[in-house]
Amino acid sequence: MRRFPLLFASLLLALSCVGPEREKVHLDAAYYASIPGCCDDVVVSKDGSGDFTTVQEALNSLRTFKPEGRARIFVKKGVYEEKVTVPSHKMDISIIGEDRDSTIIIWHDHANMPSDFPSEPMGTFRTWTMRVEGDGLICCNLTIVNDAMSHFNPHWWQDRKDNVGIGQAVSLHVEGDREVFANCRFLGFQDTIYTGNPQGRELFVDCYIEGTVDFIFGPATCWFEGCEVKAIRRGYYTAASTPQRSPFGYVFNKCRFCADETVPDGRQLLGRPWRRFAYTLLKECEIDVALDPAGWHNWNNPDNELTARYLEYNCSGIGSDRSGRVGWSRELTKEEAAAVTPEAAFYHAPDGWMP
Repeated sequence: MRRFPLLFASLLLALSCVGPEREKVHLDAAYYASIPGCCDDVVVSKDGSGDFTTVQEALNSLRTFKPEGRARIFVKKGVYEEKVTVPSHKMDISIIGEDRDSTIIIWHDHANMPSDFPSEPMGTFRTWTMRVEGDGLICCNLTIVNDAMSHFNPHWWQDRKDNVGIGQAVSLHVEGDREVFANCRFLGFQDTIYTGNPQGRELFVDCYIEGTVDFIFGPATCWFEGCEVKAIRRGYYTAASTPQRSPFGYVFNKCRFCADETVPDGRQLLGRPWRRFAYTLLKECEIDVALDPAGWHNWNNPDNELTARYLEYNCSGIGSDRSGRVGWSRELTKEEAAAVTPEAAFYHAPDGWMP
């Protein structure tokens, strides 16, 4: 019988960090869009009616290490074809779109493209459409897209064939800490969202995320609240690489997992461990897809079964039946699940971040 000492140690550590008097994490997407800035919004508009015509120009205009407080960028409806970087010295910024589905930032790099270095492809970690390095970013009401597959393969949506050498293609790449994404869409194929900071904390509220293989991956601690996660081709929803010392990794709370109608029944999996101590929990989620009954995969390495932390609690839907699950995953008890909260996941002394 497999033991779970890492899980119990994680829960004890989390409980020891949470005091009864602290505030609760806000789980309302509208709240984050309403947080005021210290001065007038910087406005981005494709038609020239704002202060800038690109999101990157607006970011570049903001004061470095702005001491006055949070700055806000308001992005009007439009398709902004650009790579966007929030550098490490641009902190506590809000980027607010006018309308989620109509305010779109899009680019089309992929891992197999030539890079600036001779004979070296671009690789996964330079393909991002948006890269976030600065701490304290809030993104609301935006769609962020890496469309490399369909951009270079116009018939992909009809045949679902990767027949032109398209590699991994990241929509959102996060290296900062204390980041919030509320009412956003993230569209991609393989590797849609990379949560790249092992000490990073990220909150996703009421977001839509789609992709094919490992399309939410990385080492950060992330809480997904009320999100829809959709596979548009068979594969793995997640590939966490949680550090051993982190009590939490990916927590999906009251989210919906689904798949495109072209995904065959019994072929989709919830996740596989990119690194040994991967942590992924589905808590009170709707699994509205006919999964491979095993649910989880060991990435062809039986040793991962001794260390990966794959958990479920009180899920519903066609894919929630755990009778065929791998024996090295498990269902939390009611008491264990109650200890898994966004406050426990995000609270770090001394900053006490509570979004």
